[in-house]
Amino acid sequence: MTAAYRCPGCGYVYDPAKGNAREGFPAGTSWEQIPDEWCCPDCAVLEKVDFEPIQVGANS
Repeated sequence: MTAAYRCPGCGYVYDPAKGNAREGFPAGTSWEQIPDEWCCPDCAVLEKVDFEPIQVGANS
């Protein structure tokens, strides 16, 4: 299992293994590489600091 990060407002999940091409983060972009001022791409309300770490694995 690896760590991913979930927006507690809308449920969007950032998985570093997948990245987010729409936001300019290719697969393999670690959470630490995401700018601190980045906002959730789905709800645009919550910021990186608000995201909660979660575990993702084969069942995700």
